[in-house]
Amino acid sequence: MLKVDGTPGALDRGLKQTIDWWLIGCYLLLVLIGWLNIYASIHSTEPSSIFDWSARSGKQAIWIMTAFALDILILFIINPRLWEVVSPYAYIAVLFLLILVIFVSKDVKGSHSWFELGPVKFQPAEISKITTSLVLAALMGKPSFRLSNRRYLLAVAAIIGLPMLAILGESETGSALVYVGFIFVLYREGLSGWWLFLMGMAILLFILTLVTHSWVSAIVLFVVCAAYFVQVLRTSRREELSLRRRALFRTLLAFLAGLVVIFATDFVFDHVLQDHQRKRIEVLLGMKEDPSGVGYNVRQSMIAIGSGGFAGKGFLQGTQTTYGFVPEQSTDFIFCTVGEEWGFLGCLAVIALYVLLIWRIMNDAERSREPFTRIYGFCLAACLFMHLFINIGMTIGLMPVIGIPLPLLSYGGSSLWAFSVMLFIFIALNRQEKKYF
Repeated sequence: MLKVDGTPGALDRGLKQTIDWWLIGCYLLLVLIGWLNIYASIHSTEPSSIFDWSARSGKQAIWIMTAFALDILILFIINPRLWEVVSPYAYIAVLFLLILVIFVSKDVKGSHSWFELGPVKFQPAEISKITTSLVLAALMGKPSFRLSNRRYLLAVAAIIGLPMLAILGESETGSALVYVGFIFVLYREGLSGWWLFLMGMAILLFILTLVTHSWVSAIVLFVVCAAYFVQVLRTSRREELSLRRRALFRTLLAFLAGLVVIFATDFVFDHVLQDHQRKRIEVLLGMKEDPSGVGYNVRQSMIAIGSGGFAGKGFLQGTQTTYGFVPEQSTDFIFCTVGEEWGFLGCLAVIALYVLLIWRIMNDAERSREPFTRIYGFCLAACLFMHLFINIGMTIGLMPVIGIPLPLLSYGGSSLWAFSVMLFIFIALNRQEKKYF
């Protein structure tokens, strides 16, 4: 074999050995399933041909073909090393677009998140997941990077927080929540597990504040006092004084943090969330009953999925989704169509494909020798997981309806392009490592 890069033992390997075909197979199957279910959700109200370019199924076919062209370009033409070089510039450019869109876009169902270029709509929030992942990988992949270093930790928090705040300013709460998933990447790279625990406690406290507002401060005080006494009982007499002081300091800090979360919950709920978002959360938590209003979507979604039974009604045989009982059935609620027409088996197959896709990404990332590839792979897996968890959760009534697409299945060019590009950047990076060894 000939050496191709001048390094000892470097071999040029072919496509079969360098590309993870499981990833591409999962990707193609999910895109195909999404296209068929988009057609199934609109075939009775829009032109009957799946290739009708004026219908959503035909438009999605165009997005799919252009996404495939982008995939080929990323995989075979663009040098994978370029992504690390351009990441900071791309991040700044997309952050600028995230802020600009707030002021120049039209109000679409309460949010300002879409650029309109003639017949084409573009949502920068979808692209921002790519640029944030790339710049995180570039920063955290440096040999000198340590999460224990306060300067680096603040830089990471800023990289994640700035686009998240801009997206919240667009009133795109669902897209902003995806950024919470990056904490799993930080955990993989050495962040203490206590941060995950504290995040879970903050979410629980948020819910308790909404449901039992008058008692939540007393609950927080009781928990932190109990934690303090447990720490005191575990100390010996010799180290008693110093450890008690540290335990008291941590207890006071935890109580103050709890009070901050309580007051922040009130502020976010009353002043950040929109009226329809507040109503959806109240219905989800059982604070209000509104089966014909904001709870209608979820109610009809659950009816559609439940009516599919074990094996479903069959392709194009669904009634709940086909005849418009479920709003947004080809976008945010595409999983309803899967559940009604393909039943429990279809839902299980789709979820299994996602699980396999995420697992293969994490497996390839873990085996990577390049920190940039590893960290970017875990960022990709985190974004996919958050989209999957939130979308299916709201479809079956476990999460509030906050408007977030199901990756590769939901109708829409911005989402399909973003996840296609994000996935094939990782495949190209992974291939580059395997090509020369």
